[in-house]
Amino acid sequence: LVLCVAMLLSVMVMGTGAASFTDQDEFSDNYAEAAEVLTGMGIIQGYDDGSFLPQRNINRAQVATMIYRAATGDVTDSKISQFVGEDLFDDVNADDWFAGYVNYCGNAEYIKGFTPDTFGPYKQVTGYQVLAMILRAVGYGKMGEFTGSQWQVNVASRAKSLGLTDNVIPGTLGTPATREIVAEVLFRSILVPQVEYTPAF
Repeated sequence: LVLCVAMLLSVMVMGTGAASFTDQDEFSDNYAEAAEVLTGMGIIQGYDDGSFLPQRNINRAQVATMIYRAATGDVTDSKISQFVGEDLFDDVNADDWFAGYVNYCGNAEYIKGFTPDTFGPYKQVTGYQVLAMILRAVGYGKMGEFTGSQWQVNVASRAKSLGLTDNVIPGTLGTPATREIVAEVLFRSILVPQVEYTPAF
């Protein structure tokens, strides 16, 4: 609820003349608004020169960072230090900048490793992989529907039913995700009701 209120306030600020990014013309159609709102909320950070670099590919550690901030509301990272030393993956060390974010998301089962012991923080992610992470953060995936040979189909179907991909350009989900794509689907996920499972359902 707090994040929804913050988002709406950010939209109101944008409507009254908030400054756009210096590389505004590099955004694909319909993605700039999501980037501006999430940047205003502190979930995604722009660059010191006022740019967003919407077409830049994003890696797994960066996505984990955004999901942590959206899921916890800790956009100032004031609580991230408590998750730094959990030693969840062999390739995530306590002194890595992303350690707390990855460990939190890993323990919450929002993200999966490439193997039981490695995460691959610097590896690029596809749109499907980003959607799977975000959907798990919303509460889906607990029945194993995002694993196995049909996981991409299941991810795409669930994301479409929730409206997460309404603005996503067809054919881009299987390619390395860009900053603008992640901003778009994360922006839409904030308004999706949290799913809770019980043993019977």
